[in-house]
Amino acid sequence: MNSHHTTPSLPDPRAIHAQAIKFNADRSAFNNLITLYSKSNLLCAAARIFHHHIPSPNVVTWTALISALSNTHFSLHHFLKMLRHPTLPNQRTIASLLKTCASLPSLSFGLQLHSLALKLSLSTEPFAASALIHFYSKVRYPDSARKVFDEITQLDEVCYSSVIVGLAQNSRPTEALTYFAGMRKCDLGSTMYSVSAALRASAELAALEQCRVIHGHAVVTGLDVNVVVGTALVDGYGKCGLVLEAREVFDEMPEVNLVGWNAMMAGYAQQGDNKSVMELFGLMESQGFSPDGYTFLAILTSFCIAGLGNETEVWLRKMRTDYKLEPWLEHYTCLIGAKGRAGQLDDAERIALTMPYEPDAAVWRALLTTCAYHGAADMARRMSNRLLELNPHDDSAYVIAANVYAGTGRWDEVMEVRKLMKDRRVRKEGGMSWIEVRGEVHVFLAGDRWHDRTEEIYVKLGELMEEIVKLGYVPVWEEMLHEVDKGEKREGLWYHSEKLAVAFGVVSGAAPPGKALRIVKNLRICRDCHEALKYISVVVEREIIVRDVHRYHRFLDGKCTCGDYW
Repeated sequence: MNSHHTTPSLPDPRAIHAQAIKFNADRSAFNNLITLYSKSNLLCAAARIFHHHIPSPNVVTWTALISALSNTHFSLHHFLKMLRHPTLPNQRTIASLLKTCASLPSLSFGLQLHSLALKLSLSTEPFAASALIHFYSKVRYPDSARKVFDEITQLDEVCYSSVIVGLAQNSRPTEALTYFAGMRKCDLGSTMYSVSAALRASAELAALEQCRVIHGHAVVTGLDVNVVVGTALVDGYGKCGLVLEAREVFDEMPEVNLVGWNAMMAGYAQQGDNKSVMELFGLMESQGFSPDGYTFLAILTSFCIAGLGNETEVWLRKMRTDYKLEPWLEHYTCLIGAKGRAGQLDDAERIALTMPYEPDAAVWRALLTTCAYHGAADMARRMSNRLLELNPHDDSAYVIAANVYAGTGRWDEVMEVRKLMKDRRVRKEGGMSWIEVRGEVHVFLAGDRWHDRTEEIYVKLGELMEEIVKLGYVPVWEEMLHEVDKGEKREGLWYHSEKLAVAFGVVSGAAPPGKALRIVKNLRICRDCHEALKYISVVVEREIIVRDVHRYHRFLDGKCTCGDYW
């Protein structure tokens, strides 16, 4: 609060202050001075104006001071003084205070502000309503944000932007895109916030057609040249697996900030393309940008996915020594995963136990996954137990451990895991896959029979499965954890969500001949589906791309780019 640096683009408030004193200016002039001092980062001077030059502050005066002190507890303190004055707030006062409550955060104060806004009939006013939506989104109450939006009588682009951004930030991508479509139907103008949030939602769904439609909308509205929208486009195409398209957007951006560089590197990193990541890193440095933690997260992720344990360790060390950046837990998780994949399991465990952070579930799961890859059953038991100490109902700890035991012929331990799951009432999380066809997202669950074209889908899947059996496909029975007869096992494996999505993609003509089928999976793709899709790519004579929770899998000619490690 003691900064004394004026912003070059603003007039010097001290000169205006002198004129106000000289000519005995009225209250409104001093109200404006409070705002001007705060914008110039002279907060103490703004407070002095309030206390020494305005004997009878009105709601505008109080709001100017509260806004000047936004994002601090002083803002809330002066609001309470305002109520005791007594002066009632207007919608701009409420909006500024809610911004502070979202920033601190202070849920209880924000809820009381909402109550007051309701009593004063301010909650449906544009400024207050947009601020309420932002507040509820920031404190992870997206349903409350939607309720506020639905009660607004006169909607504008700011209200729509607030709810679209809030839903996208709270991992509600389908709802975010629904509101974005609603905004366009109302003929309201788009903002860089609404467009970038819609792109973020499309990226989370890996909805390529939605991403392209929004890209076209951004071009038409002229928002594609905006740095925030451009960066969201790079991120969107990257997360849809189209790094070439992401790079085209990146190269055409008139202005690129560090976030944009990081987004482009992250796109390459998801593919394990460490060469392109490092080339981009060198180019970024040559243009005067200094890397941050997200830059190194992209670098380490690319090495981890490529299974380059030593390189990951070298760059983690460089991050600390050459760039003076303290690694985060996520950086160490990349190193642990890379070491594990390279077969250096003891080193990976040692790093997990000696790093300056308490290992979280992601660390132990990374180690457990690498144990599964290398068939290290004894270590898998330890890692599974570590994971279950954090969450006894983490289904992945049971499933991966049971697969390791089954793969090494330790059937007694498989039975032990099954019994433990039954005793603790743990069920394997339901798999969900989706595919986009002509701009519409179709979602499938395992054994799903709700789709309009269910009969066609199951007939086609049956045909595909029969064809791949002829080519040598053998079901991975160990994926079925529960004791059932062979017929039930076969049905349980055949009708997994990703297989249904692929079958639908074939019967619906989701992509023209020669183009890839693109599937998104909410969980790690199972070993049986992974094996089946390698064979199906041969039968349908096209590439099948699956984005699971860990990485991209590109199936073509009976092989996957992950090298059977994920």
